[in-house]
Amino acid sequence: MRGSGVDGRSTTARTGTRIHVVSDVHGNAEALARAGDGADALVCLGDLVLFLDYEDHSRGIFPDLFGVENADRIVELRTARRYEEARAFGRALWAGMDRNAAIVAAVRKQYAELFAALPTPTYATYGNVDIPGLWPEYAAPGTTVLDGERVEIGGRVFGFVGGGLKTPMNTPYEIGDEEYAAKVEALGPVDVLCSHIPPDVPELTYDTVARRFERGSRALLDAIRRTRPRYALFGHVHQPLVRRMRIGVTECVNVGHFASTGRPWALEW
Repeated sequence: MRGSGVDGRSTTARTGTRIHVVSDVHGNAEALARAGDGADALVCLGDLVLFLDYEDHSRGIFPDLFGVENADRIVELRTARRYEEARAFGRALWAGMDRNAAIVAAVRKQYAELFAALPTPTYATYGNVDIPGLWPEYAAPGTTVLDGERVEIGGRVFGFVGGGLKTPMNTPYEIGDEEYAAKVEALGPVDVLCSHIPPDVPELTYDTVARRFERGSRALLDAIRRTRPRYALFGHVHQPLVRRMRIGVTECVNVGHFASTGRPWALEW
């Protein structure tokens, strides 16, 4: 099995299997519609929704509701790790509004466009900013949603673990460490371990733009060391200190660059 950063349609004949992998789509429906070109299947590791773009503060649900100046302020506070001030600022903005109804309505609009762009077949799991309860309404028959489950693709076993761990950001799909570890344990040995968040390794969890460590999973790291998958694929950290590293025999690859580049990561065997 070999992996590459090559994107787009294959220009040469091939007899094996080619999988394209994306994560952190964050509203990039146009590129998502092309992400499966030249591949036998698409794997999507979550975060379809764009709530707030930390590079372009004019994009996302938050600025649509509250404007760019308020988006600038919330990003400034969060980047400075002034989470209590950020929460207080957010509460003041939401005062008098039905927060849940406004967010769900905006997410539904994004999901309608994004799920329609997914090719067949797609194998997908949730990111921490996704709302799992809405996915059954939008996932077409050609999209298989997995969380704590395995599937065989081209003779290889892929295991999927969705969501993130609890953080001060309090995004929609964050769960406790024990619940997350149980999903990892349920997979057993796999050839390709697919998750939204990375294993708990400093080089893989540090975001060089946000200037903070995101939460990685110790359970994922333990599973990599114990079961030795060929690959561990993940996203979540948009500008990681290290995008790729080896843990034992396992190649760990951050594929969470899709929103900005529009390019999937390719896996062939």
